[in-house]
Amino acid sequence: MIQINKNQFFAIDDILFSFALESEAAEVFKSYKTLITGIGKVNAAYELSKAIQYKKPALIINLGSAGSSFFQKGEVICCTKFVQRDMDVQGLGYAQYETPLSGLPPVLEYGLNMDGLKEGICGTGDNFEMGHCSDAYNVVDMEAYVLAMIAMKENIPFLCLKYISDGADDNAAEDWFVQVHKAAIAYGKILGFNNEDVLV
Repeated sequence: MIQINKNQFFAIDDILFSFALESEAAEVFKSYKTLITGIGKVNAAYELSKAIQYKKPALIINLGSAGSSFFQKGEVICCTKFVQRDMDVQGLGYAQYETPLSGLPPVLEYGLNMDGLKEGICGTGDNFEMGHCSDAYNVVDMEAYVLAMIAMKENIPFLCLKYISDGADDNAAEDWFVQVHKAAIAYGKILGFNNEDVLV
């Protein structure tokens, strides 16, 4: 079993661990149900939709690297709110980040919190942000929004943990290559992996 917070427990066999890249999962997650979506919202949407049909998870856990000018490199942040940061239809009278005619607010609130972790707002977009200056979100990635949206529409609990690999600034690319391999190790410690490949 894995304990998310004091009120929620899930069997390990019922969990789907979602990563954008194999390097983010590394060897730590090789014994578990994992999904490697590839980079970007389109890949993430396609791969998760397909995986839900066949694997029917009771919980989706999105793990991956992210940038932030608010949190420190090496921190793991639990994201419970999501913004599609490259959605901008203000020219037609919609709010920034609002998807027209979707019925969804600009900030999507769907995600479990995890005891002991700071909470963040994840801004998802199809670009590698290197000049973060928005107050609407404090974590930057390229997949989480669509994963959260699909989980919400399918009524599947969703947990999103992001390892801060860079500052979403001019040094972001260099920092990401150095830090990304550390993410899986950090997640293994937080989730409580032991030598018997059981989460406790």
